[in-house]
Amino acid sequence: MLASVQIADLGPRRALALLVKGSAALDATGGLRNAEIGLAAPLSASLVAKPQPGRLVLVTMWNDEAALDDFVACSPIARVMADGWSARLQPLRAWGAWPGVPDDLPTPRNVESNGPVGVLTMGRLRVRRALPFVRASAKAEGRVLEAPGCIWATGVARPPFVSTFSLWESADAARAYAFTAGAHNDAIAQGRARPFHKREVFVRFRPYAVTGHLDGRNPLAAATVAAL
Repeated sequence: MLASVQIADLGPRRALALLVKGSAALDATGGLRNAEIGLAAPLSASLVAKPQPGRLVLVTMWNDEAALDDFVACSPIARVMADGWSARLQPLRAWGAWPGVPDDLPTPRNVESNGPVGVLTMGRLRVRRALPFVRASAKAEGRVLEAPGCIWATGVARPPFVSTFSLWESADAARAYAFTAGAHNDAIAQGRARPFHKREVFVRFRPYAVTGHLDGRNPLAAATVAAL
């Protein structure tokens, strides 16, 4: 399995049109294990999310590289998003369960890897737990952009689907933010005591191909992109 995250600034009209169609528009795509689509929302300590109506995020899981190549070459959605930013991702470890994510991925926190990592969280929110989730999430999000080693991060939402995607300088940096005592670790503990989500997964990836730009630049440095 491999994953892809594609982010593009399409303008509110086009982004919302694709959002309405949702991942159902991709159901017949060969080799696709799962697809989730949502609007980007900058991470912040605010309890009220402020989505970017024109910025669309597409998260896909694939059987193999050939299937993703065919999608990029032939899919109308891929063509619409081609002027944005994309990353191809090899899974390193996972906790939780999600359609398309293999059950046999490593679960230990300390899976070895070199170079930058991407971290994807996805959940199907329980309506009755929405307010506690927002409160816990806001405290954690307020710290992430200032966390040592964080390169770039965004929230993604198409309720009840909620997600974050972040890039880190190393697996050590991502682990330190996630599990050191503080707001994020507190949110994990609250979610395990009384689950926020009907289903959730946390996946760490090795980015192995990154192209395009957001806001005029690639979040990863040029030397890092070349090294990948």
